[in-house]
Amino acid sequence: MVLIPGWATDYRIFSGLDLDYNYLLSVRFNPIDFKERLLRELKERGINKISILGVSLGGFLGVEFFRNNPGRVDKLILISIRKRYDSKDLRDIAFNLKKNKKAWLYKFYLNCFSKKDKKGRSWFKKELLTDYLKTMELPKLLCGLKYLSSVEFKPELLRRFRGLTIIHGRDDLIAPFKEAIEIKTGLPEAKFIALSNSGHIPFSGLLGRSNLKNEIASCFAMHRMVHGSQSQ
Repeated sequence: MVLIPGWATDYRIFSGLDLDYNYLLSVRFNPIDFKERLLRELKERGINKISILGVSLGGFLGVEFFRNNPGRVDKLILISIRKRYDSKDLRDIAFNLKKNKKAWLYKFYLNCFSKKDKKGRSWFKKELLTDYLKTMELPKLLCGLKYLSSVEFKPELLRRFRGLTIIHGRDDLIAPFKEAIEIKTGLPEAKFIALSNSGHIPFSGLLGRSNLKNEIASCFAMHRMVHGSQSQ
């Protein structure tokens, strides 16, 4: 399974999920050349089919990879997705990052968690916040914003795909829950999982519990039963 992180995060955001699958994690993540790098990696490892879990920006990348390589994707899980990001909002973010990157990111990261998700926010503060504020480089952040300004979620690309699951936090301040519902409406065959008391990063607060792990695992188990395939 390929895990694709969202904007302003990296592979460490998936720490603790502890799913029973083999993972491909992109340590040097760049949305611009991600698809090409993934194809090279799959070729080198001799992997023909993959399952993809993409969060936010990573969801756009997952859909793009599926569009170009539909026969290679067994399962697609999209977390915290939306139709598109407003260009003006992205320009405002870029402006504020250039003005005071640390202050803006600090507020952004905290807004990624529901106020009810105290465990998730606490885990993030302890494990990642300080390092993210230090290591997230401005050029990389601006590159991610540029990519987000160029992409749009197109449901028609996935209408015939039966391996799609959408997972979304009800308290998401970054990608509104209402928008996720609208995406699901256009994809009636997709499975939709709404997580209560969860925000844009809806899984960190569940590290000590099995809720999300079981949901994701059940998606893969059901897909194997229907299609008789094994996820990588």
